[in-house]
Amino acid sequence: MPMAPALITGEFRRLLDDRFRISLPQELEEKLAVESGQCMLIKERVGCLGLWNAQMWQAKLEADVELVKSKLAAGKLHEKIGELQLLGRLLSTRDASVTLDDRRRLLVPDGFRQFLGVEPGSEVMVVGAGVSIEIWNPRAWLAYVRKRMPKFRKLLNHLSR
Repeated sequence: MPMAPALITGEFRRLLDDRFRISLPQELEEKLAVESGQCMLIKERVGCLGLWNAQMWQAKLEADVELVKSKLAAGKLHEKIGELQLLGRLLSTRDASVTLDDRRRLLVPDGFRQFLGVEPGSEVMVVGAGVSIEIWNPRAWLAYVRKRMPKFRKLLNHLSR
């Protein structure tokens, strides 16, 4: 039976170096269970990038895309052409395969740097997001936490039932 994924939590400050690399905290990177160093970098929300175990991300994405393809083939989406175009555009730019180096550093690709909105030498927040790691622009992270923290207890109660 496959081992259940670890719950990835923690909040760390890191610097984006002059080569656009971020050193990941060992305690987060180990829970991502990436033996080969291969990960998927995802544009999650403005000011936030997600880092996923490549196999987990690919399996989920492929299952979802196959469902959309089957609906398209069955003629069930002919009235949703605009939404299909939007999905295609976002799929074209949303993720990229990345490899962590032997020092657990992540090189942030160009299009992802602009989405994150930080310059070399800037601080970023590296956060455990349950099943993935997130890299945040500090201002976006603070705004997100301020908005979501009041709902923490309700969320925990909901998930722990």
